[in-house]
Amino acid sequence: MFMDLSGKRVLVIGLGRTGVATTEFLLEKGAEVMIADKKSVSELGDAAKVLIGLANVELGIRQDDTSVLSRTDMIVPSPGVPPFNHLLAEGLKMGIPILSELELASRYLKKPAIAITGTNGKTTTTSLLGRILEHCGKRVFVGGNIGNPLISYANGRQEDDYTVIEVSSFQLQWVGNFHPFIAMLLNVSGDHLDYHESFEEYRSIKERIFACQGEGDLAILNAEDPLSSDLSKKLSAEHISWFSSSSKLKEGIFIDGEFLRYRSAGLEEEYPIRAIRLRGTHNLENVMAAVLAARMCGCSSGDIIDALGTFTGIPHRLEFVGTVSGVEYYNDSKGTNVDAVYRALELFPGPVVLLMGGRHKGGDFEILAELIRERVKMLILFGEAGREIKSIIGGIAETEIAGNLKNAVSMASDNASSGDIVLLSPGCSSFDEFKNYEERGIVFKEMIHQMENKKDKGIWPNSLH
Repeated sequence: MFMDLSGKRVLVIGLGRTGVATTEFLLEKGAEVMIADKKSVSELGDAAKVLIGLANVELGIRQDDTSVLSRTDMIVPSPGVPPFNHLLAEGLKMGIPILSELELASRYLKKPAIAITGTNGKTTTTSLLGRILEHCGKRVFVGGNIGNPLISYANGRQEDDYTVIEVSSFQLQWVGNFHPFIAMLLNVSGDHLDYHESFEEYRSIKERIFACQGEGDLAILNAEDPLSSDLSKKLSAEHISWFSSSSKLKEGIFIDGEFLRYRSAGLEEEYPIRAIRLRGTHNLENVMAAVLAARMCGCSSGDIIDALGTFTGIPHRLEFVGTVSGVEYYNDSKGTNVDAVYRALELFPGPVVLLMGGRHKGGDFEILAELIRERVKMLILFGEAGREIKSIIGGIAETEIAGNLKNAVSMASDNASSGDIVLLSPGCSSFDEFKNYEERGIVFKEMIHQMENKKDKGIWPNSLH
């Protein structure tokens, strides 16, 4: 539903990458923009420089200054601004419309949207689907919660055939008319419970991705999710497709020996698993979801199989970094919740030196106990959550507190032996030490490459001290 923003007074909360893109979009549409951020104008740096002095921009609003709400027509919070933010909570009480950047952008989209959400796997699935569609000759925008904000695309020429959008619960928190013609929910496990009031609330927000679907639309669901059966009965999408890692489906796609078997309206196709370069059952689930969407977009099975052979994964998700003295190092910095750590450990029979820590977002670390007992040689904990994690699962394997990531890597290199795996899979956000998981992963990789260089030059032991 198109919106006339000319002359509207819009409060943008948070001036990160999405906040800047949203501000630029609003100004292009003739709105007056007020910006609140927990940082001062001087602390915002480059993000604020381009906005200082613009006639329709007001910077420097404090996040506890509710007086601004008396002259606000609409609020757009950046992803990650929690619903208990003072301005948001008061704005909600006053009945001021609150739209996420995703919702605002969707009002201006001219191309069909494919939206992907889930606790884990959404970045891989979004990136993979974009690769498949491009290989099949489609023009595609890939972004949203990864890469470029959707609002930036909505502000442009929109010359693609499809928009493939990764969608987070933060973005779905404030949607109303967002309408993807293909929507998928990959999985749901405890995450961002420091943001959402409960797991039930978190899940219900994830399910909003399907709310506006109807005739001609496709909903993609995971048959292994025990709550998806009930969810499917509430959906209005004309088509519902399922993927499964353990059940043989009459309709949908599932793992069948050495193949992914696709069945639809009497049609049956095989996708050889050997052609897939991603490791783990969870990645086969991501592939199956992407295949279902690609078939809906008219891609042939042959083109899809060819595309699968070109995709090796995304940075910071179970990314092989290098081998030093027979020890393999893997970067799973994107594993910011407990379920992601579980999925990572499933890939490695051991022995594993596991690096965990950061800022705890909620989630049950106890579910890792059995896998740690079976596969982990040493558990090295760092960051704000280190001691909390130790109190829950410390001692199942040899456990050490490292303080920060650099110390954790040094400790791992000193204790790992040839044949071991050193796995950074934090199970926590990065915001205690880094600006995001990407920076954490980059720093980790740099430290490993530093060790490789030292070894090549005959400088040993591995220690980074």
